[in-house]
Amino acid sequence: MWAASCLASCCRACACEACAPWSAASPAPLASLRALFALSLIVSWILREVAAPLMEKLPWINHFHRTPDREWFETDAVLRVSLGNFLFFTLLAVLMMGIKDQKDPRDRIHHGGWTAKIFCWFVVVILMFFVPNGLVSFYETISKFGSGLFLLVQVVLLLDFVHGWNDSWVSKDEQFWYMALLVVSLVCYVASFSFSGLLFHWFTPSGQDCGLNTFFIVFTLVLVFVFAVVALHPQVNGSLLPASVISLYCTYLCYSALSSEPRDYECNGLHNHSKAVSTGSLTLGLVTTVLSVVYSAVRAGSSTTLLSPPSSPRAGSDKPLLPFDKLEDQEDRKKEEAKPVSYSYSFFHLIFSLASMYSAMLLTGWSSSVGESGKLVDVGWPSVWVRIVTQWGTAGLFIWSLVAPLLFPDREF
Repeated sequence: MWAASCLASCCRACACEACAPWSAASPAPLASLRALFALSLIVSWILREVAAPLMEKLPWINHFHRTPDREWFETDAVLRVSLGNFLFFTLLAVLMMGIKDQKDPRDRIHHGGWTAKIFCWFVVVILMFFVPNGLVSFYETISKFGSGLFLLVQVVLLLDFVHGWNDSWVSKDEQFWYMALLVVSLVCYVASFSFSGLLFHWFTPSGQDCGLNTFFIVFTLVLVFVFAVVALHPQVNGSLLPASVISLYCTYLCYSALSSEPRDYECNGLHNHSKAVSTGSLTLGLVTTVLSVVYSAVRAGSSTTLLSPPSSPRAGSDKPLLPFDKLEDQEDRKKEEAKPVSYSYSFFHLIFSLASMYSAMLLTGWSSSVGESGKLVDVGWPSVWVRIVTQWGTAGLFIWSLVAPLLFPDREF
């Protein structure tokens, strides 16, 4: 409640600072939120490394009969920063609900007031270090589900992207673009099979019983063949490009899952380079998370299939047949004055709320790997199964996107 009151006050302050002109297509919200989210990741990382000794001395946090291990405080620090992030973006999402045009005063808050927003974010994060441990534990539990939703949104956006990419090149109806489709598809398939060979080499070492890893890799190859067969079925009328891109993505998810296995697991062939892998995983994880969040926010927030307002300019509007008609001219002027928003501001911030949960799980290994070593990032069996389930979900959604038009021919997909 303290955080909510603080954010409400700061949001009102944003309205005063938001007098600077921002256009509808201004990249300011995206660039500023990207920087703020990156800052939150850096703060989480630093506090995970240095805040434990201080948190051990805080009586409202360390009120246990027996002081927990250092790793518990490291995880707790990350979760508290993430909770502040989540509340900040969620309350902004609630504040932005129902905005239809730029005449709404809240449009100025969305595009400006960044000094007040950053100050508000900082205060909310600080306040999270005064909330009870029970609230943080509850947030830790729901973060696993929120992270899954974030990954699901990314999968939906990826499917939307590859189908749109394929339709764009096919619509050109030129031999060059057909050849380009074939070349890109072949490159993706070659990369998928080559990558799978490396997975066998890295994660099924000789002399070890690695049946689980073998199953994951073989099942990934089965999915690659299934995608191609379904896409090329005469009744589906699909294309190899989406199938090849999704195949490569599923292969990457398999690698990501196997590389997240515990470093002392005998079937993890990369465990001999645990320090290098940890540093590389951290850097890659932070960069990938920031980029994926920005992409998801842009694609999801502006997508007509994901909660875009009906008044969005993407809905299109025909010019009047009689441009000199006074009534129609007046209506046109009113529409120009209104300037409908081009994407859902509320959903735009909601994506960052889910990403806050995902980043916390990334930095804590889904709240299990930090206790394992205290330094490794995104390592542990929960991370493995999250990646594998994401792969299976991706496969199911892709196949559904191909067969749904056959099952429901009267509906638009």
